[in-house]
This record gives sequence, structure tokens and C-alpha cells, in this order.
Amino acid sequence: MSVIEMHAKEVAEKAIAKENFFILDVRNKTDFEDWKIEGENIEYLNIPYFDLLDGVEDILDQIPADKEVIVVCAKEGSSVMVAEMLAEHGRTVGYLKGGMKAWSEHLMPVKVGDLKDGGELYQFVRIGKGCLSYMAISNGEAALFDATRMTDVYIDFAKSVKAEIKHVFDTHLHADHISGGRIIAEKTNAMYWLPPKDAGEVVFQYQPLENGDEIVIGSTKINIEALYSPGHTIGSTSFVIDDQYLLTGDILFIDSIGRPDLAGLAEDWVGDLRETLYARYKELSDELIVLPAHFMIMEELNDDGTVAKKLGELYASNHGLNIADEEEFRTMVTKNLPPQPNAYQEIRQTNMGKINPDEDKQREMEIGPNRCAVR
Repeated sequence: MSVIEMHAKEVAEKAIAKENFFILDVRNKTDFEDWKIEGENIEYLNIPYFDLLDGVEDILDQIPADKEVIVVCAKEGSSVMVAEMLAEHGRTVGYLKGGMKAWSEHLMPVKVGDLKDGGELYQFVRIGKGCLSYMAISNGEAALFDATRMTDVYIDFAKSVKAEIKHVFDTHLHADHISGGRIIAEKTNAMYWLPPKDAGEVVFQYQPLENGDEIVIGSTKINIEALYSPGHTIGSTSFVIDDQYLLTGDILFIDSIGRPDLAGLAEDWVGDLRETLYARYKELSDELIVLPAHFMIMEELNDDGTVAKKLGELYASNHGLNIADEEEFRTMVTKNLPPQPNAYQEIRQTNMGKINPDEDKQREMEIGPNRCAVR
């Protein structure tokens, strides 16, 4: 039988469409348990590659013959070898080209909606890392929010829709992934904006992003208004776009809320987090569509692949927005924290411009799941 090369894009589309398929993951058990390809109808078998060096005969009865099978490893090589061994036993199987490295870096643009006076808003879903970034486009101009280090994806997409990137924003100084914002701004001559309260240690030039700033793109005047919303970081800033959309950064997610500890100041920032979630956002329209900078689980994705929900719906359903007792809230977000992101201190240093790791090192620093939230 045959071995089929499968790209991250194909696997992502299957996961989002909730297709039923089978993954044989040949990474070590700890790596698999920490981070894997997720989907509602995916079945898994984790057998480390080194346990299969003598052949796959012992696991053939665990590999379904009536489902699509995809072999996954860290970088690709081991999955190809295991897939070939399965093919020798008459199975048709696929392998993930580029392995989990490629899965971590795949970005998928999805249209969120139209803007009132012309233009569109796109969400870039980094499905393997849980990162979400955005591009607002109007009359040949674009604004970009929370870009990842895969800078060419955004630049090429803007070119494909005949738009010039004029403004690049980071809602805060990221600690779980390396920002591509500054690099994109340099490549496109765009203005790079960063909240000054997060930028005390940065070593590069930036435009200070202040509460109430209004930025206009396109001749149709798509307004982007900055809203100071501390809690995840002291400088965290949200954006209201076109009076329709609320970009919340890492403050509010669909199924969870932001964590306040990635600068080691959880006890100091938890009060700011509560103030933003329970007061600042409460003053906004329930009809605003929340667009976060991350998601944690596949269930947060809508059927069209977007991660979005009205603010009023989140106040009704998100547990983190419904804790009346302030002390209970404080305990939840300071004592119930997931492990901190891999290499988060190095990532912060990179985003400050203090260190400049090469591409392989950046990839290594980012490996792993999204860990920006508290549930």
C-alpha cells in the first residue's frame, strides 16, 4: 500500500471540520501528554518511536483499517519510517510533513466579517499553538494585531488582497510566543505600536499606545480605538474596531480568562484583572464580538473556524466572569494556574529586543501548548 504526505493545512482543516480520523503519535509519552493535535473526533495512540524499531507487528491490531491514519512525530523523520513500516503490512497511512514543528507554525486566515463602511476583518488561527492574530483592511490599507513570528504569512496575505500594512499593534508584551510585529513594521515601513507600561525595558523604537488613541485606516475611516485593560500585563490594551469587534488580547478568552503571573506579579495584577473584566468591559456593549489573542481548546472554535463570541454571551457563560466574591476570584487566578509557558522569560527578552535567537532557537522556545489562560 502507500504512504501519503499530509501538510499541516490539511490536518487543520480536518480537525476544524470535526472529521473522524486516527493519529499514531510516535513521540515520547511526556511530549504527547503535554501537547498534541486536538480535535473532537480524533482517536489517538501514542507509541514512542524507539519502541517500534523492531517493527510494527505488535500494534497492527490497534491501528484501525476503516479510518484515515496519520502518523505524527516531532520533526517528520520518525513518522515517515513508521508510516513506511505500516505500508509494508498493507496499510495506507499518512504522515504529517514537518511534524509537530510544522503544526506549531501553521497559520490559517479566516474572514471574521465585513466592516461597516467597507473593508474586512480577518483572524489568523495558529491552530497548533492557540495563537490568534488579526488584520483589518480598508481601501487598500491594513492594520495588524498580535502578529506571530511567521511574518511572511501576513505580508503575503496583505499583498494578495492588495493592501498595504500601515499599522502594527501588540496588545501587550507577549510571554508565550515571539511577536512578529516589530519585524513586520520594519519590512513594510508601518508604524509599530506597543503599550508603554509594558515597554519599560524594550531596546527599540516604538509608538506608545495610550488609552483612547484612535487610529484610522482607509478612506472609509475604520476607527480602531485603544482601551486600556490591564491584568494579564500592566500595559494590556484592548481594541474596539468599527464599534463591532472587541480585540481582548490575553485578558478575556471564550472559555477562560487571562493569567496575571507571567511577569511574576500575580498578587499585584489580580486586582487590575478583575477591574478590567468586571468594570471596564462591563461598560461596553454586549453586542461587541469578542476576538481574543488565544484559545485553549478546539471546542472554542466555531464551525467556520473562527474564535469569536458576543461579549454578552461570555458574561452569561464564562465562569471567570461570574465569580461574585472577590477573594474567591483572587484565589482562582493566583492558586489555580497552569504551568508557565516554555522559555517564557527568554520569549519576553526576545520581545523586548534584548536577545536575538536564531530561527531554530525561536522555534524551540515556542514548542508546546497555549498557557496564557486560567479556567
